Amino acid sequence: MSSRPTLRSLVAVATATTVLGLTACGAVTSTGSAASDGEFKLAAHVQQRIDDGKPLRIKLSYHDPSLAFATPIGAGMKKAGGEFGVEASLIGPTGGDAAKQVSEIQTLLQQKAVDGLAVSSASSDALKPVIAQAHKAGVPVVSFNTDNPDSEQMGFVGQDLKGSGKAQAERLREDLGADAKGKVVVFSVDTGAGWSHDRFSGFKQGLSGSGLDVVGPVNVGNEPSAAYNTVESTMSGQSGVVAIAGLDCCSTTAAAKWVAGAKKKDTITVGGFDLLPQTAEYLRSGVVDFTISQNPVEQGYQAVKVLHDFLDEGTEITGVNTGAQFITRDNLGEATVEK
Repeated sequence: MSSRPTLRSLVAVATATTVLGLTACGAVTSTGSAASDGEFKLAAHVQQRIDDGKPLRIKLSYHDPSLAFATPIGAGMKKAGGEFGVEASLIGPTGGDAAKQVSEIQTLLQQKAVDGLAVSSASSDALKPVIAQAHKAGVPVVSFNTDNPDSEQMGFVGQDLKGSGKAQAERLREDLGADAKGKVVVFSVDTGAGWSHDRFSGFKQGLSGSGLDVVGPVNVGNEPSAAYNTVESTMSGQSGVVAIAGLDCCSTTAAAKWVAGAKKKDTITVGGFDLLPQTAEYLRSGVVDFTISQNPVEQGYQAVKVLHDFLDEGTEITGVNTGAQFITRDNLGEATVEK
């Protein structure tokens, strides 16, 4: 780690957008934004650690580390930590409690125990004040996995959520055929979360003008057996369903489990998100037709990297779109399963 007298003591924060290809569905953009036009001044205790050559302490606050999706994020974070010589750790409240997440971050700030912060929130509104608090305290903040637009974040590392939802819907329309009619049932582990709202907004846009009717989104929660039961009870009350869409890793696997058990794989098209081991098995067996990976390993890696590069090298923080890759049974062997 380099050492120097100052990290541009007053850093004018500007945001930028990095555009990566959205596999199989065209290009989209992902933007990090800052609500303040003022200047950012690095905290004295952070500058002192840089000057003393001490390892940077970078925290990734994930809205629910108990989710399976957190594992590959942690793997990417650890890879970056080792590569850049920083102390990187994944924190957050089990169960997705926004108030607990805010409290944990506030404690870190009060104790001056964090040099760079990346946040993934279930509720963007809940974290806006604490992001502003960190910014004012001189601790650089980026969002990852879930965006916090109109906050004082310095950038966003993750997938364009609206774009990915739109792409999911367009792929379902393609698989079902131009003249398809019927119901598409949509499931989410947390319909109240900002990421779910954004992805579903894009999904509805992608189905606009089709003969398909959207049912949902139906909230299934994070607990696997409860999620399956919700899917089962929802589907028992529906007729004319031609497709199911999961807006995340775990509603996808819950829906796929029901489709497999009900022996509906030949009559219901299933499209979801992420590539957990269970999802890969459902792809192989033809229960799931496609899933969209948002590269969580890269999200964890890039969240650490952009903060390290800003603190250690003075590199301006920009948004990083980790893209979206469609995975089917045909290209499953080339994909990385998110263990």
